[in-house]
Amino acid sequence: MTQFKELNLIDPIQNALDALGYQTPTPIQEQAIPPILQGRDVLGCAQTGTGKTAAFAIPILQLLEERKKQNPKKSIKALIVTPTRELTIQIEESFQDYGKNLNLKHAVIFGGVKQTPQVGKLRNGVDILVATPGRLLDLIDQKIISLRDIELFVLDEADRMLDMGFIHDIKKLLKILPQKKQSLFFSATMPKPIMELANSILHNPIKVEVTPVSTTAETIQQEVYFVDKENKVSLLHHLLKTEINESVLTFTRTKHGADKLVKALAKLKITAAAIHGNKSQNARQNALNNFKDKKIKVLVATDIAARGIDIDLLKYVVNYEIPNIPETYVHRIGRGGRAGAEGIAISFCDIDERDYIKDIQKTIGMQIPEAKDNPFPMKNFTKSPPKVKQPRPSKRGNAPSKVSDTSSGNSANSKKKSKPKKYFGFKK
Repeated sequence: MTQFKELNLIDPIQNALDALGYQTPTPIQEQAIPPILQGRDVLGCAQTGTGKTAAFAIPILQLLEERKKQNPKKSIKALIVTPTRELTIQIEESFQDYGKNLNLKHAVIFGGVKQTPQVGKLRNGVDILVATPGRLLDLIDQKIISLRDIELFVLDEADRMLDMGFIHDIKKLLKILPQKKQSLFFSATMPKPIMELANSILHNPIKVEVTPVSTTAETIQQEVYFVDKENKVSLLHHLLKTEINESVLTFTRTKHGADKLVKALAKLKITAAAIHGNKSQNARQNALNNFKDKKIKVLVATDIAARGIDIDLLKYVVNYEIPNIPETYVHRIGRGGRAGAEGIAISFCDIDERDYIKDIQKTIGMQIPEAKDNPFPMKNFTKSPPKVKQPRPSKRGNAPSKVSDTSSGNSANSKKKSKPKKYFGFKK
């Protein structure tokens, strides 16, 4: 089994890894670090929790340290672009950990907060910049950031970039970056649009694919509870009181659902917080920090936020609502059982989600065991009828609308140009 000491890392980085207790690289680290150190472009495909950040952060630090004598100028030489604010912070923390014995400066920028502190750090000079696309392009437009000295470019979580609508920002960014650079492209899935984007960025890349996206880690124990929707809160409360004696990451499909669950748990005296796109940056970071520090027991997240959550030794993941995309299930439960540790993934499935479970099982190639002791077994076996949107009543109550008969042209009002009425911000 390969050890980090066999990857020809410089002493300052190796010493930092030793201090962190890193001995054996994960498969993607073992396969990606050597070609990156050789200056090759890399196309990496690996599921969540496989160690992608270290796979590019460690060699980037080494390359920049070795090139310092050739280019001592304090300018941005490595750019890492990633979709979420939480992920930018955690990637920078990794650079801090692995490069603590080096004199390389790094900074993180993201939207949703005032730019002044971020700009101040940039003006002091940085070697490595971790950024979300929107704030990055904004500061480039303001002439605060220059990318002319970029030597290494990383596009991380490319498929999530596509999901979140950042693809146009990425294409705009690619036109600004220098043609001559080393590029690293990481994605958990490789749909056609992502492959097309990769082909436009990479030059003769080394492809690293350690695990098919549709498989779950063997260290994660999975089980499903078939339960009626109205009993899900009670089931979660029961498990938190009887079986789950540690912190638990819980997923919902919607932001509203996340907030609703937090309120329900609060009424049951369970400490919980939600993390999703509608929360402010400070609220999201505080919730994440409180969860890591075990000040709250339950962190409720939506799928968009899932990629930005990096918690060591997280054992329990609960799918409070089943995702309608099988790959999302893989990403969710991949937050637990990381780095070979044991993980337990628990799913709550109501009658309307049975088809989702079937699709997931088909995709991951295994039957998810049904929980044996279920205090709230499913009793409703009738699917909900499709929701039909009903027109909202007029604010004027039941008063008849004044509509003039303009078809004959005989109405007294027919010659007047009536203003179009607005319905919820849109013209009808």
